[in-house]
Amino acid sequence: MKMHLIYPKWPKLDQQTEFHLPPHGPVVFAATVPASVELKFTDENLQTIDFATKPDLVGISTMLTCQLPRAFEIAREFRERGVPVIFGGIATMLHADEVALHADAIFLGEAEGRFEHVLRDLEMGQLKKRYDYMNQHPATELIGTARREILDRNLYNYRGVQMLDLVHASRGCKFNCFPCCTGFLGGQQFRPRPIEKVIAEMEAIPNNRLFVVDNSLAQDKVWLKELFSAMIPLKKKWVSHPILDDDEILSLAAQAGCWYVYQAVFDTSDVIRRRVQRLKDHGIGVEGTIILGTDEQDEAYIKRLVDFLLEIELDIAEFTILTPFPQSPIRHQMEREGRILSNNWLHYSADKVVFQPKQMTPDKLQELFYYAWDTFYAGSGHQLKMGDLFQRVIKREIEDGTFRRYEPRKQRAFKKNEQPA
Repeated sequence: MKMHLIYPKWPKLDQQTEFHLPPHGPVVFAATVPASVELKFTDENLQTIDFATKPDLVGISTMLTCQLPRAFEIAREFRERGVPVIFGGIATMLHADEVALHADAIFLGEAEGRFEHVLRDLEMGQLKKRYDYMNQHPATELIGTARREILDRNLYNYRGVQMLDLVHASRGCKFNCFPCCTGFLGGQQFRPRPIEKVIAEMEAIPNNRLFVVDNSLAQDKVWLKELFSAMIPLKKKWVSHPILDDDEILSLAAQAGCWYVYQAVFDTSDVIRRRVQRLKDHGIGVEGTIILGTDEQDEAYIKRLVDFLLEIELDIAEFTILTPFPQSPIRHQMEREGRILSNNWLHYSADKVVFQPKQMTPDKLQELFYYAWDTFYAGSGHQLKMGDLFQRVIKREIEDGTFRRYEPRKQRAFKKNEQPA
């Protein structure tokens, strides 16, 4: 059987330097595809889809809401040629009923131990319209090493700098933050993977730089101590979402190679000031993730917030506009209040106003989005600030003997579970 797995392109965040990380969802899913299946992967952000081929099945992996318009176009092209199409991924789960209108089948939930049933149905001509495993989470012991060999690794570099490889150590999140859909997608129970399997996967990744993409590394102190202690001998350099604000944990994270953290900055309080400083005290850089347009923010508040980021000497900042994604708590609230202005999914890219702000007009919030980027980066620009972070990690790699110059790899076919040398 031949399967073509496709990751559709989407509009990138306005103002941010465009770069492309290796996608995580497709390679994690690929580990659930039986070895007997001939699997081809196309990342449309960097590659061109060959519609002339006729595989037995096309799988469309959707992470973002703003990928859906293009995903629907791709599906139509293949279905008109008689090729069955199945959708899966985060955006498919968030928009299941709508996606089902554009697909022969949709897969909802986590695929470990389950996707072979889909292929068996396909072979028997009995493909179901909907495979629904939401809230039926498989044991984390079933999560296999992501099949990164399906990627063309040469594509994932920026000006000769190899991009980070993505890996996850847990699923689910006990926090239910207002703009986030994780509670709906992965459940509100923290589900760690066996640490020995996580370490084995990290060790097998040839890239020295990783992005640990867990929703939060602040959920279980005992588990974090064990994880970070086990990571120290790997000498990897990595970034992550927020880490537990605890001196013992931050010290272990730094020893384990934590390079910088995506830290939500939601106000100008001393709590945030201290949290950023504590990360810096442990030699960990900070990229602030700042959502603009929350109900307590007016124009003066946003301008004061930008000044605050400069005062605390944040390394870099990523400004986004509050976006009410389906199934998030904020979406439910805004639907009740009649504040949703647009369901054009192409505009759900976190840089456009698609709702009615509480304390300003939509146009004013859009203007303040550009004000925030322009003001914070007035002195040097996003690329230079990001370059500073890369210089720091290169210095650390040179000091511990792990620095390697980027050299393009010759592409060849890899067998299932085989990693490039």
